[in-house]
Amino acid sequence: MYIQYVGFNVAASSRIYNFDVIDTREAREFTVEVQSEAFHPAGLKHQDGPGVCFARLKLELEGETQESRAEAHLSLGEGDIQEYSEQHYPRKPQYTKHHRTSPYRADRIVLLTSSRMTGVSQRG
Repeated sequence: MYIQYVGFNVAASSRIYNFDVIDTREAREFTVEVQSEAFHPAGLKHQDGPGVCFARLKLELEGETQESRAEAHLSLGEGDIQEYSEQHYPRKPQYTKHHRTSPYRADRIVLLTSSRMTGVSQRG
């Protein structure tokens, strides 16, 4: 099976991404709709649109059977967006104050300072 992204259309409150799916038996056309509100600074980037829609379509196609075929028009839900974001933009670990200042570093700095001071006073 081959999935090809062929472009998108802008509707009043959404973007509709178009895909052709070519299989050994047939060629089919699919659309995946994303609400415009999903594209905001803390959400999806516009360049993520084709990728997140591709992932949604691929998941739908992998789950189809002869009795239950994938629908030609799909919509992207909040869960799809969240899953895509977590996979492609993992959150950076949050460091606490404890992690920023290691007691070993502070001890090492004090020891170096003490040894330098001792060394200076011994030379003098």
